Amino acid sequence: MWSMEFLLTSLVVVLIPGTGVLYTVATGLFVGKRASVFAALGCTLGILPALLASALGLAAIFHTSAVAFTVIKYAGAAYLLYLAWQMWRASGALSLNTTSSAIRYRDTLFKGFLINILNPKLSIFFLAFLPQFIPSSADNALLSMLMLGAVFMLMTFAVFLIYGFLSGLFRDVIVHSKTASTVMQRVFATSFAGLGLKLAVSDRL
Repeated sequence: MWSMEFLLTSLVVVLIPGTGVLYTVATGLFVGKRASVFAALGCTLGILPALLASALGLAAIFHTSAVAFTVIKYAGAAYLLYLAWQMWRASGALSLNTTSSAIRYRDTLFKGFLINILNPKLSIFFLAFLPQFIPSSADNALLSMLMLGAVFMLMTFAVFLIYGFLSGLFRDVIVHSKTASTVMQRVFATSFAGLGLKLAVSDRL
């Protein structure tokens, strides 16, 4: 059973703005509250590979292999820079997207998923974070780790939904102001670029 210490620590970690939060907020602002749900879901599902890798010990590869860590790191950084370029290029007055809702939401979910699976530090984080909250008396450490990870994912999804909903409340202001739309899109583009560069120069934990 998870402890209050784990829940509070996880909440603090989830609340700290990162690429997932940034992506969900941007989606809420520029696409809408409903789309932000798919962004939050995509980012949350992107945690699953890192969780499984950590539980199965595969994350240790990223910690010990410079090549494996570097390949994933640069792939993640390149993807964030690509998102930044897309958003900067689209800067301007927002227009109604003629793409079908199903395709738009699928793409939104997939982009959120990629943001997290292309971050090798996420797997290393789980490898270092979750075992601290597994009691020594646990009969099945693997099962305990997976359960803690599932709770962490649920908390992530809930918090990201709140971020997305709150950002969606300001969508009308952004949509109806060309200046506000341009400024906000360029701010988010610069933020994605900054996070991409930060990941590119980061070291293993």
